[in-house]
Order: sequence, then structure tokens, then C-alpha cells
Amino acid sequence: MALDRLREALGEALFGQEEVIEALLAVLLARGHALLEGMPGLGKTLLAESLARASGLAYKRIQFTPDLLPQDLTGSEVYREGRFVFVPGPIFAQVVLADEINRAPPKVQSALLEAMQERAVTAGGVRHPLPEPFFVIATQNPLELEGTYPLPEAQLDRFTAKIPFCPPRREVWLRILTEEPKAPEPVEVDLLKAQEEAKEVRVAKEALEAITHVAFLTQEDQRLRMGLSPRGAKAWLSLARALAYLRGKPFVDWKELKDAAFLALPHRLFLTEEALYAGESAEGVLKEALRKGGIP
Repeated sequence: MALDRLREALGEALFGQEEVIEALLAVLLARGHALLEGMPGLGKTLLAESLARASGLAYKRIQFTPDLLPQDLTGSEVYREGRFVFVPGPIFAQVVLADEINRAPPKVQSALLEAMQERAVTAGGVRHPLPEPFFVIATQNPLELEGTYPLPEAQLDRFTAKIPFCPPRREVWLRILTEEPKAPEPVEVDLLKAQEEAKEVRVAKEALEAITHVAFLTQEDQRLRMGLSPRGAKAWLSLARALAYLRGKPFVDWKELKDAAFLALPHRLFLTEEALYAGESAEGVLKEALRKGGIP
């Protein structure tokens, strides 16, 4: 399977991050976007570059800074030879790395939001479609707060998954210190076809009822300012299908549903101030909701 070869190629470029690689590929197959959260130096940029290179997709990296303007991202119209011509910005790529996304002001984040949601950019009243597949990989540092603009709820909701990028396991360190990562060779893979096939993975009625039950449990939970929205539930379902497809399963099992939940939902569940003060976490609330919703 071409996707298995793609996963292996990424594993040779980034050691010890198999779970992150699987999650990232699942988000791509679900036609979503991913937010990678982790400390500097763990390989987030390397992973994005390697994915683009191995899959043969056009790649652009955008360093988000406080002085960035929306047109620096989307492009703008310039006057040439007596008429205005649209010059595309770096967002017109298939894999776009939004590095340190929370360092850009809200106006720039809004421009990115339109591109992520509509898969198009509007300039001078003209709509310009973005290439397919279109995949935004954003990164942010979970600890550094100075000079950052926290992502608003609407922006977070556009990310199909928030993937924690943790330090490698102890046994991987020796390999990191003694081996050079391999630049991945291009892998022949039809991602548009794979995206369509992932959408056809079967989901049992019991699983759909469990998703609905969990959604209502989060909406009624007094510890949350905002529960799971229909868009969040659809993202959860799409990601579960993509995980099952990557794992070679023709249907979504409880494991895929649970794994997808912890990728797609915590960043969509916003705790009240009282719950935060009491030491609650979105992951803890979600774990309880899954158990009550009948997802083992």
C-alpha cells in the first residue's frame, strides 16, 4: 500500500514519532488541517517538509510574526501594464506550514481561517481557489506566551486535530544522536483518491449513536463553556474513518473512534474559569464523556 510506504519514509526522516506521523496522515486523508503543539527542536518543521517531499506536493513555509499582514499570506493585486493582476501568496501551495501561528495578529489569523474553511482566497472581489489537496500544518509552542496572540475559538475549530508533539522516548535518543535522518524519496500515492476512499469506510449505527451521546453530554456539562458542535462531531467522524483506512480496516472500530476523539475534540472543549481553577482538564472531561457515552 502506497500510504504504508509514505509512512515508512516519514519514519526514516523523523525518528520515534510514529503516532504523530499516523495522526498527521489521518488528518490529511480526512481533508482537514492539523495543529502541532510542542517545544522547539522536536522536528515539527522537518515533518511538514518531509511529508511534502515524499508525497510530491507543493510546499510553502510561512513564519508567522507580529508584523505579518494578510496580503503577505494570501497575495495581493498589483498594477501591471495598465491593469491589476493578482499575485498569489505563499498560501497557494498544497502543504502549507504556518510556523508559530500564534505569533501573528488576529487579522492575519482571520485570513488564514478563510483559506482553511473555504479552500479559496478572495482578493479584489474575485475568488481564487486553492490547489487540491490543500493541507495546513500549523505549529505553536505551548509554554511561550510573550508576544503571542492566543488562537480564538473559531480558529481552533478549523483544525481537525490538535496533535501533541512530545519529546522522543528514551530508547530513540541514541538513534537520534548517532544517525542522520534520511531525506524521503518521492512515493507514488494518489492522495485525492485515498481521501475519497477514506470517506467510504463504514460506520455502524451504534458508533454514530455514541458520537451523538457524547456530543450531548459535553453540551450539558456545566464545566464547559462550549461543548461539541456539529462541525466538531463531523471532524471526529472523518478522522475516525481516516484512521481506520490507514490501519487497513473496512469499518470504524471502537479503538479508532476513541483515538480520533483525543485528537479531534480536546481543543474544542472550553472549560469555565471555575473548572480551570478546580484543576479540571478538557482531556479529563472528554474521557468521562466517552465512558458515559458507551465508548470503551
